[in-house]
Amino acid sequence: MIRSRSWALCGLVFLMALGVLQAAVPVLDHVFPAAIQIGTIQLVTLVGKFDPWPTRLDLDIPGVSWEPTTNSGVIRVRVAPEAPAGPRVIRAFSPEGVSEPRFLILSQRLQQAEVEPNDAVPSAQVLAGLPAEVNGRLEKNGDVDSYAVDLRAGQTLVARLEAYTLQSPLDPVLKLLDVRGVQVAWNHDEVRSLDPILAWRVETSGTYVLQVFGFAYPADSDLRFSGSPKGVYRLHVSTDAVARHAWPLGVSRAVDTRVSWGDWGVSSVSSEAIEVLASAIAPGAISHSLRIPHREVPLELSVGEGKEWVESEPNDAATTAQALGIPSAVSGDLDRPGDEDRYRLSCQKGEPLRLEVQAAGLGFPLDAWLRIEDASGKELARNDDTGGSDPVLDWTSPETAEYRVVVGNLLQRGGRDQRYRLSIQRPKPLWSASMAEAAWSLEPGKTNESKVTLTRRYGADQRLTVSVRGLPSGVRVDSVEVSEKANAATLRWIAATNAAPFSGPVSIEVSSSNPATVQEARFPLVSAGENNGVPQGFRRLVVESISRLWLTVLRAPSVPGDKK
Repeated sequence: MIRSRSWALCGLVFLMALGVLQAAVPVLDHVFPAAIQIGTIQLVTLVGKFDPWPTRLDLDIPGVSWEPTTNSGVIRVRVAPEAPAGPRVIRAFSPEGVSEPRFLILSQRLQQAEVEPNDAVPSAQVLAGLPAEVNGRLEKNGDVDSYAVDLRAGQTLVARLEAYTLQSPLDPVLKLLDVRGVQVAWNHDEVRSLDPILAWRVETSGTYVLQVFGFAYPADSDLRFSGSPKGVYRLHVSTDAVARHAWPLGVSRAVDTRVSWGDWGVSSVSSEAIEVLASAIAPGAISHSLRIPHREVPLELSVGEGKEWVESEPNDAATTAQALGIPSAVSGDLDRPGDEDRYRLSCQKGEPLRLEVQAAGLGFPLDAWLRIEDASGKELARNDDTGGSDPVLDWTSPETAEYRVVVGNLLQRGGRDQRYRLSIQRPKPLWSASMAEAAWSLEPGKTNESKVTLTRRYGADQRLTVSVRGLPSGVRVDSVEVSEKANAATLRWIAATNAAPFSGPVSIEVSSSNPATVQEARFPLVSAGENNGVPQGFRRLVVESISRLWLTVLRAPSVPGDKK
């Protein structure tokens, strides 16, 4: 590995010294396979354009090393046993700049590779051991990947696909067939993203075939199945019990919470329960990872400031509304068409509250609305959704009085899967910093500017200081003091005339003195938009923002007559 890295470095230095060949900004479209088992060595294909090869990689993961191979775009990755599990960001870079960030996932599980041909039921790839994680790729238009699994009556098959959330240009589908080729189950979207989850209870023992295919994302006028070298996916298949949600759907940092759970493919909640101690919640955490007995995948639970209640029926009418305190949260379900759940709050005049429903964000097919009524039933405030699929209301009580908070379903559906968590909090001042760009370039002797956007909420009026860490020699960025009400800061990047070439990570820190807090400005990888009505961007990803930003200091342009 040392020899090959030395060769790559020497080659790069040689090209730079010639001053003739320029390394282009690399283009990294995808990584295949998208996941590697911890403690193994894996050949990984970088899908994109790299001129020259080998490229350089920003792969800042403890316990992970890599080396290029003689095949352009292929690297050998070594993952130590102590490497941390989870999704990480990888980028390719050169003296000219850095690629877009992509993902590499480290898993404790054995990773299987898709084996072609597997387009049809007779040629389906056999998954002999479950649970299984398979790395595949829909490489060309019309591609379908098939996997055969042996199932017993009474088991529940749970299959989950990651493609959209890996930034693949796919709107993927999972379909389950019996050996005759008859469809018995399918799923297109899993509410939170375009990636599907299929949960199906087996009635008849036998061999079944799970098929993966997809349509183009963003959508186009071509209705055929889509594929390309960028069509990377991960397929998770299990017959073990998999917990879908806890009950209640959150835990409290103030009081202990007794938690049961519901499994995929099962409508009822377990008779078992776990006591989640308030002292076990990490300070400042907004979610808590809970291990469920005999379930390999932990549940991520929302964390609230007050008691976590469970809905008590009947609560449809104002007279039967369930009383809640402030702060608190309640988990409920709209179990029949037209159902509305009401909760009673006693508020002080001028008291600001934040009311939030989590439903689609937790993976439930509930399109919820949220309303506040006075004692006579008059509507005072309402929200269907706020920049997402779940409703939020920031509301101030006009009088000292009792009010009703109502949750309903826009689609008028009912059932045990129409679940939600309503939280009622007294909002605390908070602020955050974000960037519209993740990378900048500078020429020696010139300047550039970047804007830091500051989001302040609930009275977070305080002075802030914005500064840059990790600057190379020859580059200066002065700290910027921001007034109490300002919502942006402009940084000026100044490169000395003799600034040396540089391509590497930097961070932008924003700090306050009262209270003493430091945050890194983050660049969001998720986005949402439309082009002529066609959805664009990725609303949900395995990594949704980064604070490891990038600065490139270019070489000084050649001067005519310079013989260097």
